[in-house]
Amino acid sequence: MIDPIETRISHLFDLLQQPTRVHILLIIREQPACVCHLVAALGLRQASISQHLMVLRKAGWVTTQREGRNIYYSLSDPRLITLFEQAALVTGVRVDDLNRYALRPLPGCPCPQCNPDLPADYSCTDLAKK
Repeated sequence: MIDPIETRISHLFDLLQQPTRVHILLIIREQPACVCHLVAALGLRQASISQHLMVLRKAGWVTTQREGRNIYYSLSDPRLITLFEQAALVTGVRVDDLNRYALRPLPGCPCPQCNPDLPADYSCTDLAKK
């Protein structure tokens, strides 16, 4: 019989086995991001990112907040970043290298966070059309 503790820890790593999910969590580690920012940062289709966000929301690791026409995703449990920092040390990655994922503004990103001079009623969809 498998111990529930082992099952819970194993499930955590199952959810993190997708590098895209780790990348998303590192992007939102310090401040929320909208889907269009994640699209620009990851270079993936919105549908793919939305599927990963759904898994992260179900796990309780990501929360959402609507601001105007945009929905922003935030990290709900900062202990995940501690886990990533420890994993970086174990695998020989410099912890400082994890910070680059959260940098803003991101060149070429159409999101309101990376373009603060845009009117508040613009959405990522509007910006992508221009």
